Amino acid sequence: MGQPEQRAEGAGPFTTRLTWHLPDGGSALWESRIARRRGVVAVRAPGAADSRTVRADAVAIGRLRRLNVIAAVAFIVGGALFAAGAAIAQFGSGDATECASIYFVGGLFFNTGGYISLLQVINSPRHVAGGQGRLVTRGWRWWSYEPMRVDWLSTFVLFAGTLVFAVSLLDSFLRGLSVQQVNRLIWAPDMVGCLLFLVSGHLGFVEICHGELCVHPHSLGWWIVAVNQLGSVLFMVAALAAFTRPATDTLIAAGIANWGTLIGALCFSLGGLLQLYEHP
Repeated sequence: MGQPEQRAEGAGPFTTRLTWHLPDGGSALWESRIARRRGVVAVRAPGAADSRTVRADAVAIGRLRRLNVIAAVAFIVGGALFAAGAAIAQFGSGDATECASIYFVGGLFFNTGGYISLLQVINSPRHVAGGQGRLVTRGWRWWSYEPMRVDWLSTFVLFAGTLVFAVSLLDSFLRGLSVQQVNRLIWAPDMVGCLLFLVSGHLGFVEICHGELCVHPHSLGWWIVAVNQLGSVLFMVAALAAFTRPATDTLIAAGIANWGTLIGALCFSLGGLLQLYEHP
């Protein structure tokens, strides 16, 4: 692999930023999120003060743009539908079937956004440490298993969370359930989905902050991760408030559940809108 890496940064087993020497005496800098989202690696020539960006080939750039648009739009629409469902529950008719139908359609968009986000990672251009400071494009794949990559793990957990939410949303159409069945079939999967969203967001921060606590107000990627994580926190608050008390057959706090869902969903829509601008 040529000369050894100069420095690897990240957290635990994950490498999120890598600097290595080039054969000509220069250096290359690869950052996980920047490479997979924008398809670039930074290269510094020998003795140069500034770096220049080297883009992946046209095939990789085209993939990144198409997948980014699809995922972003899916999250925008999915978040908007969830917000609409929560608004109807709080201010409108409150009809359970109507709200469940809107949430279910919104969940399908979240499923789509989650899987496309995973495809972005699977088909992103890869760095070649010790090479010439460029990104290599692989053949198209619909699936991979790469748990030692923080970006893969984050998007896989996100996609898994959307699937668990789908179980909860499907079960919400069931009628005549006891309180125990409601909590087991609807509330419990909702809680698991929210937890997976939080884990995915944490891994997103690990990737963009390289394992440290950071605030990067001038980084679009940081804002996308932060806004989505806020949405995940609000979804978790809403889920906790939606637990049905066995003694009274009522939610702990229906208003908090609806407002948490509404504002959290708008965060996901905003995150999707911001994602439209994080492209090659």
